[in-house]
Amino acid sequence: MQIILLERIGKLGQMGDIVTVKDGYARNYLLPQGKALRATDANKERFESQRSQLEARNLELKTEAEGVAGKLDDQSFVAIRQAGDTGQLYGSVSTRDIADLITEAGFSVARHQVQLDKPIKVLGVHPLRVTLHPEVIVTVNVNVARSEDEAERQARGEDVTVEVDEVDEEEETIAAEEVFEDEDLAKQAEEALDAEAAEDADATEGSAASEEPNDEPGDAPGDAPAEDDAETPKD
Repeated sequence: MQIILLERIGKLGQMGDIVTVKDGYARNYLLPQGKALRATDANKERFESQRSQLEARNLELKTEAEGVAGKLDDQSFVAIRQAGDTGQLYGSVSTRDIADLITEAGFSVARHQVQLDKPIKVLGVHPLRVTLHPEVIVTVNVNVARSEDEAERQARGEDVTVEVDEVDEEEETIAAEEVFEDEDLAKQAEEALDAEAAEDADATEGSAASEEPNDEPGDAPGDAPAEDDAETPKD
């Protein structure tokens, strides 16, 4: 589709240029946003008749944007999110979230002005661009952290995430400690069983010794006493 640009569009052209774009891009974005007109003969004449007013309006908007840019450029905004030890978010930070953060800080920014290729899904300080005007673009930093304290640490350049290797090493250390503890418990249990077995053995030997019969002559029950003198036969 051929269109007439009503303002400067990056990678397309300047105000008044007639360019060809995909139908979907024109219908879904450029035409509804008032950034372009279909390149019909009627619209060409309309644009030429309004060019001076459009240029004046564009200059006014650019001046306003430059005033905002002086305050917004290089500003930082904190987004508190839940995340795992490795820094992976349980969710994401979208262009709408970022626009809301900037607007809450006193700047009027719409989500389509935030240039973000894909949602932010990890902790850290993320620089991105905000288009205040087709010719005025600023950079802001979105500090995604799990707490305000963590955001301050990240702003100082600290890495609050844990590397995967460190997590694995910590898990291995814990597992090894658990194995050692299990071995110690098993050893203690074995020693206790050995001690108990030894006590039982001692007790059994002592009982057997107390019940053993005395083999000395005359001591056994029922034995007749030995006669001291034998009876002399008669003549």
